Amino acid sequence: MVSNTTSGNVCPATMKSTSNGVFQGDNPLDYALPLAILQICIVLLVTRGLAYLLKPLRQPRVIAEIIGGVLLGPSALGRNKSYLHAVFPPKSLPVLDTLANLGLIFFLFLAGIELDPKSLRKTGGRVLAIAVAGISLPFALGVGSSFVLQATIAKGVNTSAFLIFMGVALSITAFPVLARILAELKLLTTSVGRMAMSAAAINDVAAWILLALAVALSGDTQSPFVPLWVFLCGCVFVVCSVLIALPIFKWMAQQCHEGEPVDELYICATLAAVLAAGFVTDAIGIHAMFGAFVFGILVPKDGPFAGALVEKIEDLVSGLLLPLYFVSSGLKTNIATIQGMQSWGLLVFVTFTACFGKIVGTIIASLLCKVPFNEALVLGFLMNSKGLVELIVLNIGKDRKVLNDQTFAIMVLMALITTFMTTPLVMAAYKRKARKSDYKYRTIERKNAESQLRILACFHGSRNIPSVINLIETSRGTKKHDALRVYAMHLKEFSERSSSILMVQKARENGLPFCNDSHHGDSVHVTVAFESYHKLSQVRVRPMVAISSMANIHEDICATADRKKAAVIILPFHKQQRLDGSLDTIRNDFRSVNKRVLEHAPCSVGIFVDRGLGGSCHVSASNVSYCITVLFFGGGDDREALAYGARMAEHPGIRLVVIRFLVEPNIVGEITRVDVGESSSTNSNSVDVEFLEEFKLKTASDNSITFEEKTVKDAAETVATIREVNCCNLFLVGVRPAGELACALERSECPELGPVGGLLASQDFPTTASVLVMQQFHNGVPTSFGPEMEEHSPDVGTESS
Repeated sequence: MVSNTTSGNVCPATMKSTSNGVFQGDNPLDYALPLAILQICIVLLVTRGLAYLLKPLRQPRVIAEIIGGVLLGPSALGRNKSYLHAVFPPKSLPVLDTLANLGLIFFLFLAGIELDPKSLRKTGGRVLAIAVAGISLPFALGVGSSFVLQATIAKGVNTSAFLIFMGVALSITAFPVLARILAELKLLTTSVGRMAMSAAAINDVAAWILLALAVALSGDTQSPFVPLWVFLCGCVFVVCSVLIALPIFKWMAQQCHEGEPVDELYICATLAAVLAAGFVTDAIGIHAMFGAFVFGILVPKDGPFAGALVEKIEDLVSGLLLPLYFVSSGLKTNIATIQGMQSWGLLVFVTFTACFGKIVGTIIASLLCKVPFNEALVLGFLMNSKGLVELIVLNIGKDRKVLNDQTFAIMVLMALITTFMTTPLVMAAYKRKARKSDYKYRTIERKNAESQLRILACFHGSRNIPSVINLIETSRGTKKHDALRVYAMHLKEFSERSSSILMVQKARENGLPFCNDSHHGDSVHVTVAFESYHKLSQVRVRPMVAISSMANIHEDICATADRKKAAVIILPFHKQQRLDGSLDTIRNDFRSVNKRVLEHAPCSVGIFVDRGLGGSCHVSASNVSYCITVLFFGGGDDREALAYGARMAEHPGIRLVVIRFLVEPNIVGEITRVDVGESSSTNSNSVDVEFLEEFKLKTASDNSITFEEKTVKDAAETVATIREVNCCNLFLVGVRPAGELACALERSECPELGPVGGLLASQDFPTTASVLVMQQFHNGVPTSFGPEMEEHSPDVGTESS
C-alpha cells in the first residue's frame, strides 16, 4: 500500500478549529478559526481602504472589493509565497470558500428582495425592447467570441456550456451595482435612470435563467439527459416555491404590522427556508444561490416584513461575508497567466466585444424607441456595468472547469474595466439641464408681509416630527389659509445597504431622489402625521424623502428649495435632547450637511435646536401658548430672525418678546469689532434702525408683542441679561449678529450657530427653550461662516474702532 507521503498527490492535513495558544507552543495560523479571523480582518482593511481611496472617483464599493481581492491573490501580494502560504494556505481555502458562499447565498436573497415582480409586470414595451436588445446582441457576440477563445486559450472545454457562459458573461448587467451608480450620480428618478433600472431588472432575471441552463449543461456526466433533468427539476422547484413558499411568506407579512417589531420566529423561519432552498437547488445540481434568489423574489415587498429581513442580515452579509467572496475570486485570479501579445490582445478583444454589444445594442434599441440620443448613450453606458454578478458567473464557470485560469483572469479584468468606466462615461455623456430659477421671495424679511411664505423643513426621523409640526403651527399665522406652504423633507442616507435600494424604489418622478409616500418604516408615520396636521390646520404640508449620501445630500436640499421657491430652509441641529435634558450628538456628518447648506443655500436658512418645542406631540392651534424671544443685536441675520418672529406673532396663542441690545455710550468702540459681511457698519446700523422703527410702528397696538431695549457694557452683562429672559419656549437669533456685544461673546464650539446661538445651545446655559438660529440670504453671495468665527478669539485684547 502506497502512503500519501510517497505518492504524487499529497493531501493537505486537516485543520483543527481552535488552538491552545502561543504559550503552549501552538501557531494560531495553523488552526481554522484564528486564521479565518485574520483573513477577514485583512480583507476588510484592504477593501475598505481602497473604497476610501476610490471615493473621490465616485466608484461603487464593488470596484474596491474586486481590486482588493485581486491584490490579495497571486496577481500581486500572492507573488510572495511565504505570505500566501501563511495567510491563505491551500488547507484554509475550503473554510474561506464556505463562508464566502454563505455570504453569497444571503446576498442573492437580498438581491431577490430588491427585485419587485409587480414593477416588472408594469414595465412598458419600450423598456422591454431596450432590455431584450441589451441582452441579445452581447449574448450573440459572446457566443461568437467563445469560438475565438476556444481556438486559442480555451481548448478542450465543454463547448455547449462554454458558449452559454460566455454569452451570459458578456450580456449581464449588475442590477445592484447599477442602482448604486445611479444613486451616486443622482439619476435614480430621472427618465434615463428609471429606464435603466427596469431594463437591468429584466436583464438580471433573464441572465439567471440562462446561467441556470449553463450550470445544468456544465456537469461532468456524458449523458445528454442529465442536463435536461437538472433543468426540469429547477423549473419544478420554482413552481413549487410559488405554490408553497409564496403563500407562507404572504401570511408572515400579514402578521407583521407597521410600527410593531417583527416576530423573531418569522425572521428565523425565513432565513432557515433560504438555506433549505439553497440546499435543494444545490442537490439538484444548479447552485445554492438560485434557491435563495427565488425565495428573495417571493418575499412580499409591502409592509415591514421585507424591511425587517433586510435590516437583520444586510450589514453582516454586505459588510463582512461578501468581501470574502471577492478574495475567494482574487485567489483564483492570476494576471500573470495573461502573457504575450496573444493573451493581451484577447483581453482587448473580449473587453471591446462586451462594450460594443451592450452599448451599441442598447443605443440602437433606444433610438428605435424614440429615446433622445444623449439619453440612449447614457443608457448604453449604464447597462454595460458588470460588478459582482459578473464575478458570480465567472466563479461558477471556474468551479465547473468551464473556464481555465487564463480565460478566468481575462474575464475578471474585463468585468473590472467595464464597471470602472461606467461612472466617468455617464458623467461625461449626461448633461443635466441647468435650471435657472429666479423667484422674488428668498427671505422672510420682505416689503410685502402678506405674501405667501414657503418653508422647506428638514428632519432626521419620526422623533423630530412633533417639534417640526409645532414650529410650522407657530409660522402659519391666522390671516390666510394659503399664506403658508410647507415642504417637509425626511433626510435619509443612501449607502451600500440593500435597504437603501428598497427606499429609492419608491421614488417618484421629480428629478431628485425624493418620494411623497412610502410604505416602509418611518415614512408611513411621517405621511400620517402631516396629513393629520393638514386636516386640523388647513396648512398643506407636502412630505418628501431625500435619499442621498451624506457627502452630497446638501445638493438635494438646496436644489429642492430652489425648485419649490422656498424663502427659508429649516435644518435640524446635529444634536438631540436626551431624557436628562442635555444635548447629545447624533452624527457629526449631519453637522457637515448643515454647514454646506448654509454656504450654498438659495434662500435664508434656520438651524433648529430642538428641546421639545410643545412637548412630544402636536399641540392644536387652540392650545398653543408659547413665549418666543428674539435677541436683536443688529445685522441682516437678526433682522431675519425678527421678521420670522413677527410672522409667528400673528398666531393668537403666541407672545413675542423682542430684546434689543445696546452698548453703553461711554464704552462704544472698546469692545472687539468684527466685520460680519455688511457693506459698512454705518449702513448696517441705518438699515437696522429703519427696520426697527417700521416694526414698532406696525406692532404698536399689538398687546402680544413686547419690545425692550437693554443697555449693557460688556459680554458678561450681555450673558447675564440673556439668562434673565430664558423662561420662554423658543429663542430666535441670528447666526452673525452685528455689533460689538455679540461678537465679544465667547466663541462657540459650533460656529454654524454663531456666538449667541452657540451660547443658547451650550450645556452651560440653563434653559429648556428651543433655539432657531437664522441666516439671511444675501443676494447670492456665498457664506463662509467657519473661518470668520474662528479668526476672532474671545481673549483678543481690546482695540479702538
